[in-house]
Amino acid sequence: MKKAVVVFSGGQDSTICLVKALDEFDEVHAVTFDYAQRHRKEIKVAINLAQYFKVTTHKLMDLTLLNKLTISALTREELPVSNQLQNNGLPNSFVPGRNILFLTLAGIYAYQISADAVITGLCEADSSGYPDCRSVFLKNMNKTLIQGMDYKVNILAPLMRLNKAEVWAMADKYNVLDLIRYKTLTCYNGIIGIGCGNCLACKLRNIGLNNYLSNPKSIMKSYLKKVNSS
Repeated sequence: MKKAVVVFSGGQDSTICLVKALDEFDEVHAVTFDYAQRHRKEIKVAINLAQYFKVTTHKLMDLTLLNKLTISALTREELPVSNQLQNNGLPNSFVPGRNILFLTLAGIYAYQISADAVITGLCEADSSGYPDCRSVFLKNMNKTLIQGMDYKVNILAPLMRLNKAEVWAMADKYNVLDLIRYKTLTCYNGIIGIGCGNCLACKLRNIGLNNYLSNPKSIMKSYLKKVNSS
């Protein structure tokens, strides 16, 4: 029996990864992290979607310590979300160490339930420059988990090589485009569906959607080509 643990926020990327996992694995377990994030409405969205898709188990993990340790627009409501890069070249929405902790805890959970894979929605093409969304990070993180736990678990990132338009094509392929469009929460300001339209997450999401809707056949072909070549 093939088991997977999906790092699940209730956003566009993690939801389409959940749908894909449900199609490919016998058991799918979802984990959602509460780090007192600015857009914490996503937790309720994740709970509702996990129930809708009838995942095997859905764990909500308390990670509020991360909020206390990091200063980011996503952990401090008094800081406005800015599309301008900081002096370090990263957006102020970057939360240092977030994906390190997420994948570590998901890996520990995978170990406990003897899961084959940890699945994450990390995407290098549209990562906003976040260093913990890059393939090199993911490969090294996977090696660290295997070595540290002496347990063979694969971290899978189905979206890693896709752009946002191709992610929408993937949603369409799995017949969940409207669900992803209207029922997920990607917006940093906590607005479900189309979002605020101004934050970086909304801009990437909406540009990708508009690109896909303007030329679905071509983008679907591009998506399928990448999937078949991986």
